[in-house]
This record gives sequence, C-alpha cells and structure tokens, in this order.
Amino acid sequence: MAPITPSTHTVTNQPPPLTGYDVFAADPALTEGVARYVAGEHLGAAREELGRLGQAAGSAQAQRWGEQANAYPPVLRTHDRYGHRIDEVEFHPAWHRLLGHAVTAGLTDAWGRPHGHVRRTAGFLVWTQVEAGHGCPLSMTHAAVPALRAEPELAAVWEPLLTSRVYEAELRPAARKTGALAGMAMTEKQGGSDVRANTTRAEPLAAAGEYALTGHKWFCSAPMSDAFLVLAQAPGGLTCFLLPRVLPDGTRNAFRLQRLKDKLGNRSNASAEVEFDGRTWARRVGEEGRGVATILEMVAATRLDCVTASAAVMRQAVAQALHHTAHRKAFGRRLAEQPLMRNVLADLAVESEAATTLALRLAAAYDGGTARDRAFLRLAVPAAKYWVTKRCTPLVAEALECLGGNGYVEESGLPRLLREAPLNSIWEGAGNVQALDVLRALRREPAALDAYLSEIGAARGADHRLDRAIRGLLTELADLEGIEARARRLTERLALVLQGALLVRYAPPEVADVFCAARLGGDAGAAFGTLPHTLDLAAVVERARPVVAE
Repeated sequence: MAPITPSTHTVTNQPPPLTGYDVFAADPALTEGVARYVAGEHLGAAREELGRLGQAAGSAQAQRWGEQANAYPPVLRTHDRYGHRIDEVEFHPAWHRLLGHAVTAGLTDAWGRPHGHVRRTAGFLVWTQVEAGHGCPLSMTHAAVPALRAEPELAAVWEPLLTSRVYEAELRPAARKTGALAGMAMTEKQGGSDVRANTTRAEPLAAAGEYALTGHKWFCSAPMSDAFLVLAQAPGGLTCFLLPRVLPDGTRNAFRLQRLKDKLGNRSNASAEVEFDGRTWARRVGEEGRGVATILEMVAATRLDCVTASAAVMRQAVAQALHHTAHRKAFGRRLAEQPLMRNVLADLAVESEAATTLALRLAAAYDGGTARDRAFLRLAVPAAKYWVTKRCTPLVAEALECLGGNGYVEESGLPRLLREAPLNSIWEGAGNVQALDVLRALRREPAALDAYLSEIGAARGADHRLDRAIRGLLTELADLEGIEARARRLTERLALVLQGALLVRYAPPEVADVFCAARLGGDAGAAFGTLPHTLDLAAVVERARPVVAE
C-alpha cells in the first residue's frame, strides 16, 4: 500500500480573481449617468465604445500591464552612451501599452465631438481603474487644448495632435508627428502653489512671440511629453509659454531633467525637476502678464480629472471589496451577508456612487457650454475637487480592511490604490487652495452662486434632510464672520449638498436615502459602516457589486 502524502496546500475559501468583466457595464451609477447626459442619437455609439473600453479594462492582460508599469517604474537617462545629453525618461513597455490604448480610445479627445466631455470622463473613469499613473499625461494633454486656444496660430498646429487617436512615443518635431502629448510645469521650489512668486525668466527673441527661458521647475509632470505649458516672468509680467521638447529643425530643446521624484504612489508616472539654461526656446501663449489666467483654462480641466480619477480609485477599491466579500465565508456565512460587513459595504458603495454622479454632472456642464454652465462650474469644480479627493483615502483604507490581511498584501492591488489615493487632493492645488478658490468665486462671481443654487433647487421638496441641509447652507453663506477660517467647512457643505441633490434626483431611492441620512441628516458615525440599520443596505450593496461571468 502506497503511503498517504498529506496535502497542506489545498486552496479553499478564496475569491476568484476580479477579472474578465466589463468595468463599464458593471457600474450602474456610471452607465445610468452616461444615458442621462448623452443624447439618444449618440448614446448607442457611446455605450459601444465604453463597453469595449470596459471589457479591456476588466481583462487579465490590462491588469498585468498595470502591475508591470508600477513594478518597473520609469528611469531617467540624462546622457547616451557617448556622453551626449539626451534628457529622456525610459518606461516599461506596459506603460506604453496602457497609454496607447487610452489615446486610441479617445481619452484625450473631448473638445470636438458631441457630448465629448461626458464620454471622455466616463472612459477616463473606466480605464484609470486599471492603472492610475498614466492618467496624468492623458489629463494634461486633454486640458492643454483650451489654454492653447488663447493663441490661435499655435492651436492650429497642436490641437489636432493633442486630440489625435494616434499614440507616438518618439520625440520628433510637431510637423513630423500625427499624435502628441502635453505636460505642464508651473511650481517652483520657493513658491509651490503661489505661482506668482515664480522666478523663471523669459527674454524676448527677435521673432515675434518667441522667448528664451532661464530657470527651474520643481515639479514637471510627464516629462516625456512632446510639449509643455510653463509659466515664466516676461517683461510684461507672469506669462504662459508653450515649450516643445524638439525644435522645428529637429534638434532637442534645452530641457534639462535633473532628477525624478521618488513619490509615495503614482509610481508608474514620471515627475521631474527640470532646468532651463537660457537657451530654452518657447512660444508665448496669450498676452504677457496674463499667464495665470491663460493656464487656468488648463487647471480647471485637470481639476475635473482629479475628481474623476479619485472616483475611479474609489470605484475600483469598492469593487474589490464587494467581490471579495461576496465570495469569502466566515462563521458560516458569506461576509457580504453579515449585517456589520453589509453596513460597511453599503457606506462605501454610496460614497463611490456620489463621487461618480458628481463627476458626470460636471462633465455634462462642460458639454453644455452655456453661461450658466460656466458659472456653475466656477463654484462646483473646486468644491467637488476638494471633497471627492479628500474622501478617497479613507474610503480606500476601509475597502482594504474588508479584505483583511489579504488586502494588506501587495498582490491584492489595494496597497497600490491606497498609495495613489492622496495624490489628487494635492495635485492642481491642495485642499486650502480649493477652499480659498471657492471663496473667491463667491465674492467675485455672483452668477456662480446663482447657478449652484439653481442646481440644488431642482431637488428641493424631495427629501426633508436635503431641504434642511440646504437651509443650513444658506445660513452659512449669509454669515461672513471668519469666512476664511471656515472655508473648508463651507466647501465641504457645498459639495455634500450638491451630491445629495444629484442623488435624490437621479439615484435609486435606497441610495439617496442612505446618503441623506448619513451625510446630510447626521445619522451615522465618523467611520464607514455606521449607517442606520433600518435602511435598505442589501439593495445598495447588490447594486454596486461587479458581476463576473462564471
């Protein structure tokens, strides 16, 4: 009789991988939002393209790309083997596959097609769930377009390249490219968010609109890009410039990469310190002295992407938590069926849906393009950017805990999401910058508050907790005592009331009920998972759970 070999490695009670599913179709908040804002004649095409992107995002192949791009971060190459200065950043092939797929899917093309911002925002939310780092060049390339329109001659050259669906990683002159990426370099060591303290100089050259730059930038995002929008002090004051990596004659511009930042998260994406040596050639964008106003067109668009990217991180974290707990058993029942875990999951799911719903509403306002839409965005974008990005980190941490020790292990993917979570709160102006921008809009642009009040007013009378929160907000707005010290509190209330109004109008009743009770009615604790037990939490959890075909 053969000896019995004991088995110690039988795997049981582990969930299957969350792979092989449609990331778009599995998210009702997203699919319903697209149907809400995309007109009937274009909805079919939008659903088809987003479905293809969702299936790619849920594939094992794309998930491997995301893992590889982070496991093998970019490397700075200042010189070639012969000693020539090249200032290039080398990326793993997975990075290029991710970026190429995104460009081909139209994630830098929103400005010239029907419902372009809603469609792009939905796609951005889907695809960056695979890997968030490569969303940075996608965002800046998309956002550079409105800034460049301040200089029509430049826009005529660069806009077709930036909105192209062709990805070309090689550095060549613009005239020899069919697709290009754009980056941005504003902040300096001594100034940070106070860009008016910038010391980089711009000296006019003989040709109109051409300048030579001298100075440094403390953060240059996506330094492998084809061109950058930068700020520098011209004779007429702080001015915006377009700085190409390759000059029209094919020679490299003087763009000296000093080092890459060693960041907490966003590891796949390169962020650099860069110096301009007095021979760095650039073209003026807009008038001298109008640099901040010009580049703010780019900043406003990237702030919306901060909201969207945070919503994407939140959705992926919640999807992982829901999937794990739907398959894992403890104490005789699936985790998701246990009342306390269900409470946590429902709380996370509602937070995620509120973020997604708000991001799509902002995108729809961009598509609307009316004076009221622009006024609404002026107040709603910084408020949303402040609040949604702030909620991302605690949500991801709680979702990680739903997986227990498995979530703390790198292979689960949750640690990467947790490292990524704080980024969007810092990028494009940290929390205080957003809160002060909200105050600026309230003080200087009465139409912004009118548009906001009109938006939330559409939901009045539908929920008593929302109505009470609106009255409380109006009271806060009427009290200007110590307004700057209260700016964060006020900005939070603006965002919460707006989210509540949108959910009351558009979400299923059980979702809106949870949000209004917990976020507006005060019927919850400070941590996730402290919702009133009388709410329909099971329906909320089931709505948000991603379904994978067996």
